[in-house]
Amino acid sequence: MRVVQAVRFGGPEVLVPGDVPDPVAGPGQVVVEVSVAGITFVETQIRRGVDKWHAKPELPHVPGGLVAGRVGSLGEGVGPSWLGRRVLAGTGETGGFAERAVAEVGELIPVPEGLDLPEAAALHTDGSTALGLIEGARVRSGEWVLVEAAAGGVGSMLVQLARVSGAKVVGAARGARKLELVHELGAEAVIDYSVPDWAEQVLKATDGAGPDVVFDGVGGQIGRAAFEVTARNGRFSVHGASSGQPTVIESAEAHLRGVEVIGLEQLYGFGPKMSQWAEQMMAEAAAGRIRPVIGQTYPLERAADAHAAIETRTALGKTLLFV
Repeated sequence: MRVVQAVRFGGPEVLVPGDVPDPVAGPGQVVVEVSVAGITFVETQIRRGVDKWHAKPELPHVPGGLVAGRVGSLGEGVGPSWLGRRVLAGTGETGGFAERAVAEVGELIPVPEGLDLPEAAALHTDGSTALGLIEGARVRSGEWVLVEAAAGGVGSMLVQLARVSGAKVVGAARGARKLELVHELGAEAVIDYSVPDWAEQVLKATDGAGPDVVFDGVGGQIGRAAFEVTARNGRFSVHGASSGQPTVIESAEAHLRGVEVIGLEQLYGFGPKMSQWAEQMMAEAAAGRIRPVIGQTYPLERAADAHAAIETRTALGKTLLFV
């Protein structure tokens, strides 16, 4: 079968098309005929060998932790009702950039009628993560919420979920194209954080008080500036570090400013709830309350181009591979 493998650690060019034997489902497993493979920013860092939170995979490595498709074959002990069903399937941290992928039956999430497979893939993992962040930060109606990287996969979901919660959103992103998307998603204010006074613009948009909740997926100088304008008694939620460095706030500093910091470690507790959150997000999308943003798609053989788009910050919303 066709796959894309990382043949060494490095830039997007290390992703090379190839052929490997078809996988076989073991006990409690299925083989999914892959239609769509999802990509996350973290996976681009694993490919480079620089991610601090995951062990380096053995090479050659087939990336891809989430696929959408139909169940093509069953392993021992798997109920026959799964055969032929449309599913989302977690593959762990490997195996998704392929025509077929093995998944544990416990990692399967049925895709509801009325929702296409690309939209389902776009809602998980990013949509599930966004829902967990919203719940963890306890977003309330009437609050001001600042979303960094608001045109990205997680960010675009956070903007919409905050609006569903009744909050008012300031969406921060880079460039007119991304800001236009964030405005379309319902943000009351959009701010380009590549300009020097962007944090002052956040204060102005929130009538000088600052945002009650900040979702920090960028870190570095952007994250630090966002913390500085967080409202007193606000919540500062860290979920990523696309700048290369996560925002680290000392507890004494947070206490002095009266800000609750919800650190990156919150993500470690998300695992057991991801399937439940994915089902909730798919139900919201099927009902028309949430719109997954699929900014760009690539055929499997162009996985390197897809990774490059994410890393160079040119991607809008979710980036998907079609197999």
